[in-house]
Amino acid sequence: LFFSATMPPEIRRLADKFLMNPKEISVDPPASAAQTVTQGLLKLRGAAKEKRAALRKLANSEDVKSALIFCNRKRDVDIVFRSMERHGFSVAALHGDMAQPVRMETLQKFKDGTVQFMVCSDVAARGLDIPAVSHVFNFDVPSNPEDYVHRIGRTGRAGRSGKAVSLVSGREIFLMQRIQRYAKVRV
Repeated sequence: LFFSATMPPEIRRLADKFLMNPKEISVDPPASAAQTVTQGLLKLRGAAKEKRAALRKLANSEDVKSALIFCNRKRDVDIVFRSMERHGFSVAALHGDMAQPVRMETLQKFKDGTVQFMVCSDVAARGLDIPAVSHVFNFDVPSNPEDYVHRIGRTGRAGRSGKAVSLVSGREIFLMQRIQRYAKVRV
């Protein structure tokens, strides 16, 4: 038996190598974003500095209770974290290169409300139960459309409403178009 909450293409290929005559049972159709999540995008020219300024402006203008800020690379997690911290935001960073005890402590601070914003890599997009996340900000558009669905799925949970905003630079437009086709949604 093989159980998985999600089945990204890489895992499916690996499973296909080892499983013989497998039977699949799916609870939800793939790429289904919760109806309780309002999705939006902010088109930018593309400079990282401009994106950080736009993120800070959004963070100040939205009624954010708690928010996850997703970056594609660990290096960018650190840069965005330092930017938010320097501008006085209550923020933490989370990515896969951190030691497990540090990740757990950071996650607990976010859950407890000790920090309002958590800048993270996709390590936080799947399998984490974080109740009452009001916002998800995609600082970077993910290259895999399924990752987008998992990222925005961190908000709008348990009947609550949530908001997901993607900061899209000129060279990320095609990624957002792929996501819209995959998720059958217009953002």
